[in-house]
Parts: sequence; structure tokens; C-alpha cells
Amino acid sequence: MKLTLWTYEGPPHVGAMRVATAMKGLHYVLHAPQGDTYADLLFTMIERRNHRPPVTYTTFQARDLGGDTANLFKDAAREAFVRFQPQAMIVGASCTAELIQDDPGGLAEAIGLPCPVIPLDLPSYSRKENFGADETFFQIVKVLAKPLPRTEAVTCNLIGPTALGFRHRDDVTEITRLLASMGVAVNVCAPLDATPADIARMGAAHFNVLMYPETAETAARHLEKSLGQPFTKVVPIGTHATRDFLAEVATLTGLPLPAETGLRQPWYAASVDSTYLTGKRVYIFGDGTHAIAAARIAAKEIGFEVVGLGCYNREQARPVRASAKTYGLEALITDDYLEVEAEIARLQPELILGTQMERHIAKRLGIPCAVISAPVHVQDFPARYSPQMGFEGANVIFDTWVHPLVMGLEEHLLTMFREDFEFHDAAGPSHHGAKASARPDVPAETAEASSGETSGQKMPEDAAQVTGEVIWLADAERELKKIPFFVRGKAKRNTEKFAADKGVTAISIDTLYEAKAHYAR
Repeated sequence: MKLTLWTYEGPPHVGAMRVATAMKGLHYVLHAPQGDTYADLLFTMIERRNHRPPVTYTTFQARDLGGDTANLFKDAAREAFVRFQPQAMIVGASCTAELIQDDPGGLAEAIGLPCPVIPLDLPSYSRKENFGADETFFQIVKVLAKPLPRTEAVTCNLIGPTALGFRHRDDVTEITRLLASMGVAVNVCAPLDATPADIARMGAAHFNVLMYPETAETAARHLEKSLGQPFTKVVPIGTHATRDFLAEVATLTGLPLPAETGLRQPWYAASVDSTYLTGKRVYIFGDGTHAIAAARIAAKEIGFEVVGLGCYNREQARPVRASAKTYGLEALITDDYLEVEAEIARLQPELILGTQMERHIAKRLGIPCAVISAPVHVQDFPARYSPQMGFEGANVIFDTWVHPLVMGLEEHLLTMFREDFEFHDAAGPSHHGAKASARPDVPAETAEASSGETSGQKMPEDAAQVTGEVIWLADAERELKKIPFFVRGKAKRNTEKFAADKGVTAISIDTLYEAKAHYAR
């Protein structure tokens, strides 16, 4: 383990909590010290859930370590059953409690609770949150799901969506609608909104739709082996992947493909307005499933150039590496955000698609960014309908990715025309309906400052800016500020590199244009 400011994944017991919080009628008894109850905040504050996670903590303290912590766990388990009356319980230890080796599973079995009790063995010091969710769901399915006669009509189970998942709620709605348009009903969706009784009837479905391999692939493989239920391999994120997914379902069921209603993304991406997007260099990082899907959408559907691809969850390293090779890249597999930041700074992309971590990195580097994957923050749990999957998800993704680029262009144009009658600083927002007033006469120094000088004062003609080992002369500095802000950093770095290679220590306007011509070749 290492000390870090940010982390892409929490410990595995947080993954177990995501499964427990997603379900109903299930309770999680977690052997944990007092400080580990912070995990509640992930759901009530970030996901904005209207109830606490169904978790009982033993909350032992330092003074308890010299006594009988095993009995603390037993008491907590008994009290949790009496209070919540769950259909089933899962029991386990947090990363800290794992060190005292009290064996929550054995202790729970010894007290003989009158409901199924499922022990979790989650190695906190070698695995992380997504593994914890996947293993927890697998253990629940393994214990509760039994063989049943298949339903008369064709049905499936949706497996993988959890609490604190990136747009999981809306993805479930979208995929349910898509399947219904083919004549396939959903038997059980799990773990999201499922009860232990629902898990018990999963065996009645004809097949499983694996929505998120990170949280349900082990369960999918178990159901295929033990109950004879095949599962879909294509994750329907993006237009092409959604078409492939529907074709896969048609092969499994023998049902016809549905009409593509409400799909606007291909037309937008092919329109003349989107020629501005063609060839934009994009860096992609996230969980394996969303990163792979994003790369395919970027390269095949929008016309971006994928210059970097990676993921933080090592369980998905193999498919991410395979995907990266199709774009001639070597995937970056790391859970260290500083490595990701260094790679982004090296590649200087024009757009970043990533997690909330990459959003912060992008802000520091001045690069547009769109969020495609957990971990995310509160703004990525919108009240509106905003799926990532299916045809409506393709529309949402196109809007989400394009807006940072388009708005960046718009802001640059507003800066260029800031002296215009309508767009100067004193005119007010053009969309408020107020009559714009003519720009008052101001000294040339103020006008120049408002059009780009960060200090708010005119730079003297003989002023210079020192950057690293080179000096920017005033004329070159002013010319640099005419370059759109979203590529200005790249132009600045290229010019400084060109100057250093040529042995130039003072960058003039001529140096700037010579560097531009050099890199244009």
C-alpha cells in the first residue's frame, strides 16, 4: 500500500457495499473500526441517495483490541438481524479489521441466524473495489440462484449495475427498452434493485446480459456453467457496439432486430458541423469497459485520433491492451494518477476522456475534458435521464464529448471579438434580452489588457516573460495570446522546444512563426 492524495478504487469492502446498497432485503455486517464508517458518505453525498447503505459496523476501538472483538461482531450480527429482518445477510471485514483475523463468516455461522448468511473473503491488501463488487455479487448468486424451468416467453437477466455506478440507473432503463423492442422481457435486474428472492429466480431466464464486466463477469460465468445460461459479450456503449449487441441478442434468441428509433448521433457526427472534430487528438483513461468503448466511439464514430488509452483496474488489463493495439498504442495500466498526468502532459491531446481524476488533471493542464467512467463526483449523478448505453446513450455521449471542444471554440471567438459592439465586457450576456450598449471610449492600454493580458495592465514594449530556460519577448507574448486557449499550451511548449533546439534564448515573434512552420512540416 502507498499514501496517495487520490485513488481510483477504494478497498474491496467498498465494492461489497456497492452491491449491498444496490439491493433490497439484504444486509451487510462489516467488522470494522470506528473510522471506516466514512463509506456511508459515498452514497448519501456523492450519489445523492435518499437512504443510508444497509450496513451495520461493529465499530471497535483501540481499547477493544485487547479484549474480545469476536463477541463484538456476534452481537452486531444478532442485533442487525433483529432490527432489519433481512432476507439474507453478507458478512465480512474491512481492510483494518482483516488484520485481527476474527473470521466473520465462521462467527456468523456459529450464532445460527435464521436467514442465509454469505461470508465474504475479500483480500484488502491485494485487491480493490471492483474486485470486491464482482466477488460479492458472485458469492450471492452462487448461494441463492438455483435451477428453474425457463419462462415461457424469452427473458433475460440484466447483471452488473450497482450503487455508485456511472449512469447505471439510466443504462438499465435504456437496455430494458431496447430488449423490449425485440420482444425480450427482463426477468431480474441485479444487483440494482434486486432482493435475495429475486436472485433465487434468476435461473428462469434464457440468458444473461452482462452490462458491466467489472462487477458481474464472475457471476455471469458461474451462471453459464451451473445453470446453462449464456451471456452477452458485447457491452452496448456507442452506436456500433449497440448494433453488435442487438445482433448478438438476435442470435441467442432467434428474434428480429428492432428499428433504430431516436438515434441522432451518426447524422451529427457525419454532418458538416462536425468536420471541426475530425482528427482531434484524444486521450482516454478509465475503467476497462468504458475506456475500451470510448476508444471505439472516438475512432470509429466521431473521427478522433486516439493517442493514448489506459485503465486503472488490473483485472481488465488484458482486453484494454488488446484494444490499444488496434490503434497502434501501448496501453497504460496503472492506478497512479501521477503517471496518468505525466502521460497526458507528454502527449498533449486536444481532449481528455476520463474519470474525475482526469477532470482535475485537464483543468491544471488547460485541456478540455469529458467524464466517461467512475470514479465520478456528484455532478455525474444527474437528475435527468442520461444513459451511456444504447442508442440514446450514443446521443448523450456525442453531446457530452463535443461540448467541451465546441464551447472552447466559442470562448475563443468571443475573446477575438471582445471589442465588438455586442460582445464587449460591458454589454452583458447576449441571451438575456437586454439591449447591448456601445462600448465606452477607453484608453488603448485598457482595451489591450481586456483582450488578453492576464495581469490587467499593459505590458511595456520592452517587457519579457521568463519561462524555464528561455525568455518570451513582449511581441511574441502578445502573439501567443491570439492562439486559441485550448491549443495555446501546446504551441507554447513546441515553440520553447524549437528555440532550445536552435540555441535561441529569447523568443521573438519571428521565432514563434518559425516554430509554427517547422511543426507544420
